[in-house]
Amino acid sequence: QVRLLESGGGLVQAGDSLRLSCAPSGGTFSTYDMGWYRQAPGKGREFVASISWSGVGAYADSVKGRFTISRDNAKNTVYLRMNSLKPEDTAIYYCKHGGGYWGQGTQVTVSS
Repeated sequence: QVRLLESGGGLVQAGDSLRLSCAPSGGTFSTYDMGWYRQAPGKGREFVASISWSGVGAYADSVKGRFTISRDNAKNTVYLRMNSLKPEDTAIYYCKHGGGYWGQGTQVTVSS
């Protein structure tokens, strides 16, 4: 069983930055792709970014150029650096392990 613990969310103003972290416990980390998804109020869960086991990132068009996903296999941690945050980035952000596991989510709120 893999448990994912997200952290780093909070309340910020438009234009600010945040860095989310996700640290899986149990299972294997370094050989799995990892991803970040988000769910805004009243909307479905959507893809934000993913990173392959080898470190290749992919992004949703809405965050491309502002968000950066990275991983540190030595620390079993995946990060999502979010710059130039916009009110429309407000959502609960979820970490996903390539083995199909989800974290509980961390709230990101961006005020205008």
